Amino acid sequence: MLTFIFICLMFGIFGKLIGLAFKMTWGITKVLFTLVFLPVILIALAIGGLVTIALPILIVVGIISLICGVARR
Repeated sequence: MLTFIFICLMFGIFGKLIGLAFKMTWGITKVLFTLVFLPVILIALAIGGLVTIALPILIVVGIISLICGVARR
């Protein structure tokens, strides 16, 4: 009986830890894409002569970040 209770509690704790790991991974992925990959892609597009594509992407991302910044206040 104690073994069954221990196993149930162990699954509960490790289930919460796995959920936390997924949340942290998603947060790290968002930070990486925002701070690393997006600027690299925009710089590569500008260097490659595709400013007509890079500029609208930059404007859309800027507007979204401004709206999110105002919504947090």
